[in-house]
Amino acid sequence: MHAAVIVFPGSNCDRDLAVAFERAGAKVSMVWHKDTALPEGVDIIGVPGGFSFGDYLRCGAIAANSPICRSVVAHAEKGGYVLGICNGFQVLTETGLLPGVLLRNANLKYICKPVDLRVETADSPFTAGYDAGQVITVPIAHHDGNYYADAETLKRLHGDARVAFTYMDNPNGSVDDIAGVLSSNRRVLGMMPHPERMAEPLHGGTQGAPMFDSLVAQLTNA
Repeated sequence: MHAAVIVFPGSNCDRDLAVAFERAGAKVSMVWHKDTALPEGVDIIGVPGGFSFGDYLRCGAIAANSPICRSVVAHAEKGGYVLGICNGFQVLTETGLLPGVLLRNANLKYICKPVDLRVETADSPFTAGYDAGQVITVPIAHHDGNYYADAETLKRLHGDARVAFTYMDNPNGSVDDIAGVLSSNRRVLGMMPHPERMAEPLHGGTQGAPMFDSLVAQLTNA
């Protein structure tokens, strides 16, 4: 499986994400935000966490208008896979690939700590390595992770089982405790917590690893 990890000015989790993919057996290419095309044969794009463009204007807004994001959108619209983590989730909402927005945390503070997540669906390539209802511990590190969507969007997300993860103890005010959502074709996932930071024993746990193992296994055999 070939993964492309996008790098913006201010990204700080791009290498973490690349290492998580590589540990699971994927080939990884790092792609600069000014590039206009993805490497040939890319199966999945990783949009990493960090503070792209210093979070100026609005988190993810400038990055979403970078040259490479046109190729990210085109890849997704053709049925390609995309994983956006933290700032990457913000970028994906700004591109319109995922519904909703990420607002300032309800307590107006930056939060960095491990949190417990409930896996709401195992019916996606990203979550197939877990059991629905399973609780995993994954770190968060964000100032603008308060997920919001209108009532109609929430009804659609819940009705189509597109809420991938919820917080057991909501740290940021996200509506319906939502920590991650899937696209309508289930091939794009955005989430605020960082599974790549809990992907090997030296991280203090491996509960993020099944996401990458599942992706590599499913996309390699596709």
